[in-house]
Amino acid sequence: MSYRLTPLRIGAILAALIAVVPLVAVLVTAAGQPGDTLTAETFWRYTRTSVALVLLVGGGTACLGGIAAWLVALHDFPGRRLFSWALVLPMAAPAFVVAYGYASLFDVAGPIRTAWRTAFGWDPPLEMRSLWGAALVMTLAFYPYVYLTLRAALISQSSSLAEAARTLGLNQRQTFMRVILPLARPALAAGMALAAMETLADYGATSYLTVQTLTTGVVRAWSVFYSAAEAARLALPLLATAAVLLWIERAGRPATSETGQARWRELPRIRLKGGWGWAATLYCLILIGLGLILPLGWLASLGWRADNELPRLIEAGRNVLIVGAVAAAFTGGLATLVALGTRQGRFLPRLLSLGYATPGAVMAIGLLAPAGIIWRAFPSTVSSFLMAITLLILAYASRLMAAALEPIDAGLQRVGRSVSAAARTLGETEAGVARRVELPIASGALFTAVLLVFIDVLKELPATMILRPFGFDTLAVMADYYAKDERLGEAAWPSILIVLIAIPAVIWLTRRVSHSRPGDRT
Repeated sequence: MSYRLTPLRIGAILAALIAVVPLVAVLVTAAGQPGDTLTAETFWRYTRTSVALVLLVGGGTACLGGIAAWLVALHDFPGRRLFSWALVLPMAAPAFVVAYGYASLFDVAGPIRTAWRTAFGWDPPLEMRSLWGAALVMTLAFYPYVYLTLRAALISQSSSLAEAARTLGLNQRQTFMRVILPLARPALAAGMALAAMETLADYGATSYLTVQTLTTGVVRAWSVFYSAAEAARLALPLLATAAVLLWIERAGRPATSETGQARWRELPRIRLKGGWGWAATLYCLILIGLGLILPLGWLASLGWRADNELPRLIEAGRNVLIVGAVAAAFTGGLATLVALGTRQGRFLPRLLSLGYATPGAVMAIGLLAPAGIIWRAFPSTVSSFLMAITLLILAYASRLMAAALEPIDAGLQRVGRSVSAAARTLGETEAGVARRVELPIASGALFTAVLLVFIDVLKELPATMILRPFGFDTLAVMADYYAKDERLGEAAWPSILIVLIAIPAVIWLTRRVSHSRPGDRT
């Protein structure tokens, strides 16, 4: 079949270039003039710390999120319906917010360290400003990725294979270990890959907890040494790792659905009675408490006792709402063009996915080089404020276009080729079919995509710090500014506001995703 360039396909290619240009620019910038601030020892120290952190967080999220998904998907216990969506709520809190709360709780004069010292006469073994402390914080912040992917895989399985295994003499435990778990193992790997991507991309938590990773090195190389070339060189292993993690995440997706091949029946849930049921309830409560309620509650108590700069808080909230709305609409529009223009090919969507796996700091560094070319070409016609805002929105779009593409593509697939073909026989052009038939049917998926991008923009920190105009603060930047000055009471207000804005969106998205899965009756 010949590939004909239609207006939609041309639009898809142009939209994809926005995500590709920063990645290419990073490679070009890395080949620039070497500096003397990045030594081999520093590079390998950043790399070792990043690898160790990814391994610790990957193992931790697999344990915490895996057990939670196993309990909720395959068992019945008090509060299961509530926990099925409440366990995702820590996604509303950025990792740096959780880090602020735990760092203060475990501080020398913090309540946990003080109580431990009083009870046992010695300091607790865990120091939050360390690799292990950062791993704990990120495990509690990112376990929902494993929980969501593994739970979706478990509730989508049909009971036919499990029943066949039981008829062959396997007991309940053997059926789970030999049949159910192997089928869900790719989803577990995909969830761990997503958690690893978020760990590598994090700057706020690792920076505050004084853990030097490749991402903190990228931001430091630019903000302290003003060396885009060295920042780009630190970004190269991040790009390579992002590609590997993306391949793992893609491999964890099922190629076909069992529901379309045979009559589907839900896996039966095991009712946990007595102490076992309440133990499952307690586990879920502890997970939510440690991941969201405890750190956020402690920050709220600090904020209640501290003064707040209400005008600055309102301005930062207004800034992030406006920029977030513009970036979400722009990114959603670009993702829609890609989804409509790549029906018969998957190369561009897979290329865009690399942008989502790439840390925001890397995308920001990649946009600096083309921005410099434009600024030198038109020095008197481009406002510096407008240039910075444009770069910021492009950075969000280049990184989050793949996140918006997933639900849009899924929504368009529900239209069916016969419906589109019928519209074409009635004289509609390809663009007319998209405008009058496909997009109205997929409007719910479009809203989901825009909401996903908005939540990520709300929590984005490193790209915003690098590209924002002077004096233009978002809630995340404001929280980071106060936290670095150890003014956690003032940092609590923007941190809590981020969570309060994100929680309704996270709940809506979680319930929408859950109800789209077969077997979910929550």
